[in-house]
Amino acid sequence: MMNPARGRRGIAVAPHSLASQSALAILREGGNAVEAMVAAAATIAVVYPHMNSIGGDSFWLLSLANGGAGSRAFVGVEGCGAAAAAATRDRYAGVAAIPFRGPDAALTVAGTISAWERSLAISRERLGGRLPLSRLLADAIDYARYGVPVTESQYRNTHGKLAGLAPVAGFAQTFLTADGHAPAIGSLFRQPRLAATLDHLARAGLADFYTGELAQQIAADLQQAGSPLALDDLRRHRAEDRTPLALAHSLGTVYNMPPPTQGLVSLMILGLMDRLDASRTDHLGADYVHAAVESVKRAFGTRDAHLTDPAHMRVDPVSFLEPAALDAMAATIDMQQAAPWGEGKGPADTVWLGVVDADGNAVSMIQSIYHEFGSGIVLPQSGITWQNRGASFSLRADHINTLEPLKKPFHTLNPALAELRDGRLVVYGNMGGDGQPQSQSAVFTRTAVHGLNPQDAVNAPRWLLGRTWGQSSDTLKLESRFPAETVEELRRRGHTVELLGAYDEACGHAGCLIRHADGSLEGGFDLRSDGGVAAF
Repeated sequence: MMNPARGRRGIAVAPHSLASQSALAILREGGNAVEAMVAAAATIAVVYPHMNSIGGDSFWLLSLANGGAGSRAFVGVEGCGAAAAAATRDRYAGVAAIPFRGPDAALTVAGTISAWERSLAISRERLGGRLPLSRLLADAIDYARYGVPVTESQYRNTHGKLAGLAPVAGFAQTFLTADGHAPAIGSLFRQPRLAATLDHLARAGLADFYTGELAQQIAADLQQAGSPLALDDLRRHRAEDRTPLALAHSLGTVYNMPPPTQGLVSLMILGLMDRLDASRTDHLGADYVHAAVESVKRAFGTRDAHLTDPAHMRVDPVSFLEPAALDAMAATIDMQQAAPWGEGKGPADTVWLGVVDADGNAVSMIQSIYHEFGSGIVLPQSGITWQNRGASFSLRADHINTLEPLKKPFHTLNPALAELRDGRLVVYGNMGGDGQPQSQSAVFTRTAVHGLNPQDAVNAPRWLLGRTWGQSSDTLKLESRFPAETVEELRRRGHTVELLGAYDEACGHAGCLIRHADGSLEGGFDLRSDGGVAAF
């Protein structure tokens, strides 16, 4: 057993401890959960540059304690950038798929800064937020200007992807040493151009990213690099308020983001597991893992057939969360035999963070540049690494996620929250493409159903159905800490099992915070990351 971090007046978790400390500093100064999350989001964009950037997308799920009539309000903020107006399928004629690196991969607007801006507006309007933007970005500016020690994760990702990224415009000058190597673990990594950009935003306001001087600079650099994005694409972008999807679970209500995210997938998995008695058995046993994996397969089938930009969807995602629909799907699961499995969407580099303040306001937030280092393009004037989220579009005209100008890409990103009948508020999430909904199901069920504390729930061995970084196999991967009898029984049921390391980063970086009915707080971070929980 590992003890969780505990507190009463505020708590934060992030996959890099400096980000959780940035959030805690804001909470100690009287800031609310949203303000604290902006500080953490800015810091993590600097100190974990291989996993996220202000050149990526972001989704926020807010739980506001003053929802009215004694209840909470759940609000979603979608910072998802659409494809450029010039990003047509004809542009990619002659290639089978959109490349994952370079200018042709940098085809969608970055929505992260707009999500910060909209969330702060909600903070001011509904929570009385008062801290200036200059304070919220101060830590990130300092870390970018004066440096932050390189983590093993940054070194490993830089070194491992060097061959494909080194030729991309701006990457080597930003992320490699003078002699062309990945910076050593523990060495100070500085980003002076990014520091100047964040400082400019602190003074000019976040909207400048899309409509001001910085927007003009960004557009010019993207065009010079060969990206289809233009200034008008930036100017038309807005973050959007979204009504979260809600699952009626036997223990309470679970919330997640609607399409174009795969929040529906995460909720469907929990809804299916809730209908399978086997999911309530030993959380290290074959019955539990089998129930989870088979639920994943059904939910992924729905995802791949239907989920895309909501403006282009043909079905109502809420219909898949109806009790009758989940009952029918759960009835197709054979607890003794694995169903056939094709292939998933693959891995993605992302960060998930959570914050709860003294008043019980909570934020579950995720931001990403899709693959490690995104498109690999680093804009020369601003030092911004641009995402490659648009590479998730298909070039097949009949595909649900076919590329079209101004269309939003499908997102694996999905932050989660749950309000349980016993008074607990659970804030949780995970990074890792296909692994996100799988690890979410593990963390939620191990806390809410099996009664583990959040640190033990995040720490427990996890599974991953699908591909990991640099691998094409779609096997069921298990961390080696699972009992041998569990592994063998899963193989007997027809799963093709591979073993990973004991604490394998391929299973993503998860986190979990719990606010109990009496106001006490506890949290757990992922030992697979460089994270930490900060509380007071």
